[in-house]
Order: sequence, then C-alpha cells, then structure tokens
Amino acid sequence: MTTEETSLELNRAAPRTPPVRHSGHSGEISLLQLLIILAEKRGLILGVTAAFAIVSVAAAFLLPKWYTASARILPPQQNQSLASSFLSQLGGAGSLAAVAGKDLGLKNPNDLYVSMLKSRTVADALVQRFQLQAVYGKNILSDVRKKLEKCSDITDTRDGLIRISVQDRDPKRAAAMANDYVDQLRRMTAGLALTEAAQRRLFFDFQLQKAKESLALAEQNLSETQQRTGLIQLDSQAKAIIESVASVRGQIAAKELALRSMRTYATDQNAGVVLAQQELAAMRQQLTKLERQQNAGSGDLHIPTKQIPEVGLEYVRALREVKYNETIFEVLAKQYEIAKVDEAKQGSVIQVIDTAIEPDRHSWPTRWLLVLVSTTMGFLGSVLFVCVGAGFAQSRHTPEERVRLDRLKTLLSGKA
Repeated sequence: MTTEETSLELNRAAPRTPPVRHSGHSGEISLLQLLIILAEKRGLILGVTAAFAIVSVAAAFLLPKWYTASARILPPQQNQSLASSFLSQLGGAGSLAAVAGKDLGLKNPNDLYVSMLKSRTVADALVQRFQLQAVYGKNILSDVRKKLEKCSDITDTRDGLIRISVQDRDPKRAAAMANDYVDQLRRMTAGLALTEAAQRRLFFDFQLQKAKESLALAEQNLSETQQRTGLIQLDSQAKAIIESVASVRGQIAAKELALRSMRTYATDQNAGVVLAQQELAAMRQQLTKLERQQNAGSGDLHIPTKQIPEVGLEYVRALREVKYNETIFEVLAKQYEIAKVDEAKQGSVIQVIDTAIEPDRHSWPTRWLLVLVSTTMGFLGSVLFVCVGAGFAQSRHTPEERVRLDRLKTLLSGKA
C-alpha cells in the first residue's frame, strides 16, 4: 500500500467535524472580550478623560464668578389689631383668635410674606433701583423679572424665619439687593396696614354717627313716654330681662357691623371673617334660648308681658330701644378708637435677624465639582464610544448582522 492510499484510508476513518454555522448570537461580545478591548483602547480612554479634565479646569477658572448674599427676617406672627383685637371687644374673641389658625386649618402665615416678596411690585422696585435691565443685558421688562426671580431665592425655613438670598456677579450688589427686599417688604406692609386701618376708621366713624343719632332719638322717645305714662322705673325682674335681651341684640347688631367692615378688605375665607361668623351664630342661638326661657307665651316677644302692667308696656318698649342703642354705641365707639390707633401705627414690625453682608467667597462655579463631573463624563463617554465601536466591528463578521447594519444605514440615510 502506497503512502497516498494510507492517507486516504486515515481520512475516511477520522470523525467528521460538523460545519460551523453562524447564529444570531455569534456577534455578541463576552465580558472577557470587552475587557480586552478596553485594555487595548486604554490610550484613547485615558486621552479623552485627560482632555475633559484639562478643559474643565480651564473653564472653572475662566467662567464668571457669582456671589450669593443672604438675609434672614422674622415677620409678624399675628396682627392682633386686625383679628383678635378687632373682635375681642365683642365677647371673648381674643382667646378664639389665638387658636384660629389651628382650629380653621390655616396655612403658615409666613407664606403671605413670601408671596409679597415675590410680587411684581417688589420686583419692579428692585429693577428700577439697581438698573437691572442694563445689568442683565435685557430690554424687555418681563425678561428682567424672570432673570431676577431666577437669581433670587426666598424661602420659609423650618424655624419660622424667612431667608432671602440673591445671587449676582457683584458681591456688593448682591448684598444690597437682599437688604432692599427687606426694605420693600416694610414699605408694602406699612402701606397695606394704613390703608386697611383707614378704611375701618371711616367705616366706624360713619356707623358711630348713625348710632349716636339713633340713641338720641331713643332717649327722647323714652322721656316722652315717661311723661305720658307717668312710669319712672320698673321692677328689678322686668328691668333685668329688658337689659339682658337688649344687650344681646345690641351685640348681634354690632357684630354684624364688624363683619361688614371686615368684608371690605378680606374674603369670606379669612380667619377673622370665619371667626366672626361663628361668634355671630353663637350669639343668635343665645338670644333664641333667652327668649324661650323668658317668654310667658303671649304679648311682646322679648319680655314676659304677663308680669308687666299693661300701662307700662309702652314704657318697656321705649326703654328696650334705649338699652339696645346704648350697646351698639358703646361697641362702635371701642372699634372706632381701635381703628384710630391702628391708623397711627407704622405698620407691621419686621425684625431683621441677619442683615445681608458682602460675601467674601463666590458661590458659583464650584470648581472641584465642575472638574469632577466633567472628568467623569469624559471617562464614561470614551468607554461607551469604545464599546459601541467594538460592537459594530464584531457585527460585521456575521451575514445576519451585516444585513441588519446595512438596513440601519439605509434608514438613517433616508433612502429607504
């Protein structure tokens, strides 16, 4: 047997190896292959990362610096003259007003002052004083307001204070703007307080004049009734009944006037308005209960006429009107004096805890953070670029992936 015949016999006896078939998974890269590719491309990755780090360091020193100045204030916690004192003269409203916020579910009162600081009136005052249109390089006033709002941070802290922070390229201007926010809030609260107090003073002045005329007319009517009937004084029980009912009626009338006055500058959801409505309902219930207990069942509605001589009925009615008008006059006189005192005040007292001072360090950019973020982004971006490139290169070795890759290129080119 020749050498050629022997080789042929060995080939026939050897097991046949099945042909290699490319599957859809042959284009995938294992973790080991990926690490090898990253090691091979480490020069590119390190170069890109270093380039990002160098650029970020240069940008950190070339970007303009911004400074932040902050002020903290303690706003008035509660204006007693507008809520508690306004109602305290009408039957124990002071203690109720102290817990009105808790009982009525009101929000934090500091939110009101935060909204005032963020108002358009305050913003326009700062724009005009510091000429922010030129500072920000914007001609449209609405754009300047948006820029100012972006550079200002006004928040209500957990400890009950309001923090006002302003960011600007000039540290002196940043401190001056933060302090001017406080000054503008003082002016606004003082103006609103004087306006509200003036409205109440004029309202009660008018009502007081009307009550004085009504009281004088009732006293004159009582004097004429005394002369005509000859009665000078009733028994103590009838007098007590008349005074009690007339006093409650007068308080109800005065409460209604106070409620009308409050509605000239407050909505129905205001704490003082809600409190006045609740007290008015309680007084009406008290009057109804008093009438039911004292009435004898016939005659006049408000007094036990069976216990009063018929000849004194006219005198009783006249005396009741006098007591009624006296109560209204006394309550209105007290409210009028309160309004006069409130009008003479300087408005709400705003206490400055920390005055804004010129910052000695810039607040932006934070150089180390900028360099760290940029370097990390450069490293991750270069790694992603190498992985995607290796994936596309591996996909070209299989017919299926080549077909898909050509399809993707066709779709992206818009020739499909």
